[in-house]
Amino acid sequence: MIFGAGHGSTYPGQDSSGHALAADAIRAASQDDAALVEHWDFDLGGPLFDGKPGCCIDAGDIPTALHDNAGNRARIEAKTREILSLPAVPILLGGDDSVPIPFFAGFASHGPVWILQIDAHIDWRDELHGERHGYSSPMRRASEMPHVAGMVQVGLRSVGSARLAEIEAARHYGSRFVTAREVHAQGVDAALRHIPEGARVVVTLDCDGLDPGIMPGVAARTPGGLTYTQAIDLIAGVGRRAQIAGFDLVELYPPADIGGLLALTAARLLVNAIGAIVRQA
Repeated sequence: MIFGAGHGSTYPGQDSSGHALAADAIRAASQDDAALVEHWDFDLGGPLFDGKPGCCIDAGDIPTALHDNAGNRARIEAKTREILSLPAVPILLGGDDSVPIPFFAGFASHGPVWILQIDAHIDWRDELHGERHGYSSPMRRASEMPHVAGMVQVGLRSVGSARLAEIEAARHYGSRFVTAREVHAQGVDAALRHIPEGARVVVTLDCDGLDPGIMPGVAARTPGGLTYTQAIDLIAGVGRRAQIAGFDLVELYPPADIGGLLALTAARLLVNAIGAIVRQA
């Protein structure tokens, strides 16, 4: 089940409203393919729903408001818990990279889960500008959740907000770092091999994990990122090796789109996530 959340925990003095446009931009970009769900999809090796029509529902957006940080977190977590109670697989469209924190929290009664993060950055700041739940902190907060059994962070490159202290904290926790260069050299198995077979996995995809040549509309453009094919191979690989228990896509910034290609790429990533979920046991 898909739902959108435009705002999470925005830093003081910042405006995340551009990211709040992402869910509707992705929906609009997917409309051309909506009539083709029974057609062959070469990314997936068959029709999207694999002979299981009606298995995916878009529940729309939950109400969020800029700088209502605690309220936004509560509503995102509650919606995630509601979807998991059905049972169903929650798919969250953000929003900046703070919205995964309450999304992860929503799995508290459905653990243990592993997290596969596709991102240029490790997001391990304990706090920034006095906020502990902002977009620099999702993996730090996830590491504190008892139901999160481990994490693999893939696509890492260049420089971000992490200092030596954050690197050491992540390594002490046991996070597996996989740089973008390792994926380019070794393939996606460089990341997938760290995920235990049969584990329940939440995939969190920050759009800056992909190369800005194909995903330019993000907050922090960094060359050398993953290709579209590497990203969908990671998603499909998790579905085959383990079980995708949840998926989120964040940090899309529609105001920087070029001819709709940014939203189209994000829509295709979403399609591949749905296809992988449908095909898993």
